[in-house]
Amino acid sequence: MTRDLLLTAAREFNSGRWFEAHEVLEEGLDDTGDEDWDLVVGLIQIAVAYHKASQGLWSGALLMLEKGLDRIAPYPAVAATLRLEELRARARADTVRIRAGDTAAVDLSAERPRMRF
Repeated sequence: MTRDLLLTAAREFNSGRWFEAHEVLEEGLDDTGDEDWDLVVGLIQIAVAYHKASQGLWSGALLMLEKGLDRIAPYPAVAATLRLEELRARARADTVRIRAGDTAAVDLSAERPRMRF
């Protein structure tokens, strides 16, 4: 996995183009080694989750957030130079909000989730 792949995906993700971020990451899977496979798949699932949330598809968003969080759980706070813990904290908080039915608190326009390095 290259830093360029993550940077390109992060630009899309941070701009609220979650579907496009997922596509970038999916395209990079062919070049992803075993050690980073679950990280990239987890990031894909989280991007898909926020895409679903942006469409109001809350059950699908919840499912994908949970799957993505499970995939990236074994990775340290910083993985492949990505500050993963910040993204995990946001995804966990949004999971709690969705599960509680407080979908209005998942504000994707004013306070987007971010992939930071």
